[in-house]
Amino acid sequence: MKVVEASFKASVTTLLVNSTTAPEFVDITDRVKTFLEATGMKHGSVNVFSRHTTAAITIQENEPLLLNDMASLLERLAPRGIRYGHNDFSIRTVHMHEEECPNGHSHCQHLTLGSSETIPVVDGILALGRWQRIFMVELDDGKLGPREILLQSLGV
Repeated sequence: MKVVEASFKASVTTLLVNSTTAPEFVDITDRVKTFLEATGMKHGSVNVFSRHTTAAITIQENEPLLLNDMASLLERLAPRGIRYGHNDFSIRTVHMHEEECPNGHSHCQHLTLGSSETIPVVDGILALGRWQRIFMVELDDGKLGPREILLQSLGV
C-alpha cells in the first residue's frame, strides 16, 4: 500500500462539447487527460459531469460497430416515434421555453446512462482499462449546440 502525504487540492473546468446528431458518442478522453495534466494531481479522482438531462456521460469502448449497437439499443429502449407526455405541449406547463422541442425519448434514454463518471487517478494517470474511453453521449438532436461538461479533480 502506498501512503502519500501532501496537501489536498481541487481543480475545476468546463468543457464545451459539440455534436452533430443524436445519439452521438463523442470521445472526450483526451480532453479529460489534458485537464488532469494541467492540474498536476498525482493521486485522487476526476469527476466528469454533464450539466444536461439529455446529454449523458459514460465509459465504454470506442469501437464503431459497438457504438452503432449501443445507439440502436437506446432507440429500442426509448423510441422517438411513440407518445411521451413531455412532448405534448398542449398540456405541459412546466419548464417550457421558446426553443422547446419534443425530446421525451432523449430524457428516457438518459436514464439508462447517467450524468457522470468518476475515474481514479494513480501516479498522475487516469486509471482507465485498456479499451475504456470517456464519452459524452448526445441524446437530443434538437439541442445540437455546445454541451457543458464539468470536470472536477480532487486529490493530491
